[in-house]
Amino acid sequence: MKKNFYKILSALIVLSVVLQSCKDNFETINTDPINTPNALPQQLLAPALVGTVTANALRNRNFNNELMQVTVSLSDGDASVFRYEFRNTISNYLWDSWYLQLTNFKDLYTQASNPITLNRSYQGISLICQSWIYSMLTDTYGDVPYFQSNLARDGIIEPAFDKQKDIYLDIFKKLEEANTLLSSNTAITASSDPVFNGNVGRWRRFGNSLYLRLLLRVSGKSEVSSEVIAKIKEMVNEKASSYPIMTSNDDSAVLRWTGVGPYTSPYVNNVRDQDFRGPAIGDFFIRHLRDWNDPRINIPVYGKGGVNRLGIAQGSNGFAGVASGYVPGTGEAKQSYFYSRDQQQTSLQNDPMTGIIMTYSELQFILSEAALKGWITGSAKTYWETGVLNGITFWLPMWPNPTAAGTPPATPATIASPEFREYLTSADLDWDESLSEEEKMEKIHLQKYYAMFLTDLQQWFEYRRTGHPVLPKGPGLRNGGVMPARMVYPVYVQSANPTNYQLAVAAQGSDAISTPVWWQKQ
Repeated sequence: MKKNFYKILSALIVLSVVLQSCKDNFETINTDPINTPNALPQQLLAPALVGTVTANALRNRNFNNELMQVTVSLSDGDASVFRYEFRNTISNYLWDSWYLQLTNFKDLYTQASNPITLNRSYQGISLICQSWIYSMLTDTYGDVPYFQSNLARDGIIEPAFDKQKDIYLDIFKKLEEANTLLSSNTAITASSDPVFNGNVGRWRRFGNSLYLRLLLRVSGKSEVSSEVIAKIKEMVNEKASSYPIMTSNDDSAVLRWTGVGPYTSPYVNNVRDQDFRGPAIGDFFIRHLRDWNDPRINIPVYGKGGVNRLGIAQGSNGFAGVASGYVPGTGEAKQSYFYSRDQQQTSLQNDPMTGIIMTYSELQFILSEAALKGWITGSAKTYWETGVLNGITFWLPMWPNPTAAGTPPATPATIASPEFREYLTSADLDWDESLSEEEKMEKIHLQKYYAMFLTDLQQWFEYRRTGHPVLPKGPGLRNGGVMPARMVYPVYVQSANPTNYQLAVAAQGSDAISTPVWWQKQ
């Protein structure tokens, strides 16, 4: 009897663990084993940032870049992302990673709100990071758990899915609160912050720049457009001093990889050297840079053995790429590709600047579009030129005179400098006021495409919103030749949260890559 009792008890314990794991796996939100919920705010920030940027970087490489023709895998197999076809299991990684880090950022907010460890800046930073992750979640999947997410400790293990519109409107509230909290400029521990090294003002400017990114994303929806456009105008023109935004590349939100400890690029930790250099560069991506004679690929950088700043190898035909979307069996031979670190001592694989969250250059193109549409004062041309210049100088700060070690710093170009004017003219890039609005949108978004290089899935999100830049469509594309509109929900969600999953599908549409999210629907 005693033996049977213990056997039954053991079986029940094992069963309870298995069942709870199913629930935990749905959100992976209960408890991060590394970060206890009782940790101090300064202990929680860096690991959560590293975890989020790592997930973003890895899916940028093998998902965003393949869809957006930055790279093209040389594959004749099924489920090739560049052919608009991918396995459902690709959805799990970002969902799990993002919800896990939301738990950490929410714990950060809780600890920063504790009277003993109260810190308004950490509160504001937490709200910015929560908004950033939730925006990526909903832009990737559509309707997702939001108001009830990350509440497994409170007993909510089957959270409801919320409509994207409602998620966005609450994100805007979070960013408003963050702006207010950060206005206090309460000091934070510099070593806890691998993005801005404790500069609270830069966190505030990033939060408001992110706010503008997200306002623009939903600006095409008639039910919110008037309020959204009014908010953009308020932030940029009417109350600019109350909503500071990025003012230079120094304000760009980048987690800089030092190569020491946790601050080692995921391209080193998670990608083998031979795999990093495996995909070909897409023809669309390299052709423009080549034809523009762009400094990012035509200037050998000191300390890189003569390699250009983006670490792109030339093939037998120089800078040449592979056309995306080819029919299986008809692919071209690989020409250009990204060097791996075993080929060049420093390449993008271990470059400190690849942990990009948002750049000043992207912000300038946001402002250019808003000015083009008449929502804010200022010149769309000037914003555009500033974006183009800073897209170059993000990678080459001293352009047009990159300096070798030991020489005096050079003066970087400005939009009025002869070097930059010559670059625009020789590349046939000069702004033309006679173009139609749609032609100007293409001009803005082609440059924005390069400004968002390595920035999580932002190229894909913006293409889905605008249709720009216009990408060539190869004959081997699946999904009816239409850019996938979303990732499907992770497969395990169907069994772990069946009722709310079915309600989400009924509200949003079929759980398929062809179902557009709310801000795509007109």
